[in-house]
Amino acid sequence: MRLSNKILLAGIAFVIVISASLSAYINKELNRSIAISGSTYFEVKKGATIGSIAHYLNELDLLPISTRLFRYYGVVTSGAGSIKAGEYELVPGMNVKDLLLLVRSGKVRQRQITFLEGWTFRQWRDYLRGKSDINQTLEPETDRGVMKLLGKPRLHPEGQFFPDTYHYIKGENDIEILRRAHKKLESVMEQQWQSRTIGDVLQNPYEALILASIVEKETGYSPDRSRVARVFLNRLGKNIRLQSDPTVIYGLGDNFDGNLRRAHLNEPHPYNTYVNEALPPTPICMPGMAAIQATLRAEPGAFLFFVARGDGSSYFSLNLDEHNRAVNRYQKLPLQKEGPTDGYRSSRP
Repeated sequence: MRLSNKILLAGIAFVIVISASLSAYINKELNRSIAISGSTYFEVKKGATIGSIAHYLNELDLLPISTRLFRYYGVVTSGAGSIKAGEYELVPGMNVKDLLLLVRSGKVRQRQITFLEGWTFRQWRDYLRGKSDINQTLEPETDRGVMKLLGKPRLHPEGQFFPDTYHYIKGENDIEILRRAHKKLESVMEQQWQSRTIGDVLQNPYEALILASIVEKETGYSPDRSRVARVFLNRLGKNIRLQSDPTVIYGLGDNFDGNLRRAHLNEPHPYNTYVNEALPPTPICMPGMAAIQATLRAEPGAFLFFVARGDGSSYFSLNLDEHNRAVNRYQKLPLQKEGPTDGYRSSRP
């Protein structure tokens, strides 16, 4: 073999050895774990590059390799996909390769917001407004304006959003969270209405939603929800006024100081079920699934009254005489002329 060929082969062998060594070194470096001991979040801004991500991670002291090597690997693997903006979660054991796969996957961190049963639309808006990680777009909008943005300009917002936990990403618009909650409410009401067992006392799903909101506000004691709903359904069927304190309180709005008086029961407004027959014009809160199901599948019975026992539960009566006896038994203090009322749970027919 000629000397020149030997030199060429030696050179090729040297290059192969060096390349293999370099590849092994790079692979070893890229498999090094990110320097974190617990879940850590970082945000990739819109328009970010491999270089800017490397610089940011280095500033946070999270990058276990040189920024130059990180950029090199990002460039040579660019065919795997583009960088996607968003908030990402780094977990212990994740290496540099995992990190690059993550920011190219778009699997951004999902945050949570929970709306409770019984909240009003005002409370929903206040709660959303207090979330600094949600993009606030609704501040200048009236309630009617919010519903217009949702494509329901003629729909009153109360009761139109289902209480639940919703996921969102950092910077998401508040209206999008409300949109999901409204769609969830529509889906729930359609399903529950189809499976109702209460006959034709309620004419449509909206009436059911109104009554469910009253049931939601009247009791938090789950074993009583179905009977509470039955009392209202029986009253509606007999054209007896509902006489529900929560509807009166809702109608008073900002004028309610926490003390419901007899005088309030005579004030003429659409939500005063002591004055008006039938249901109020809209729901009075966002009812949860339990209240909706209790309303549409209320247990059979002829109850027309109920009175609070004082332990969270209620006593249910078939007629006024029985109810009066229950009031005398469970209500320790008589009602004062201008004192708090007990609504239809008093001795009113």
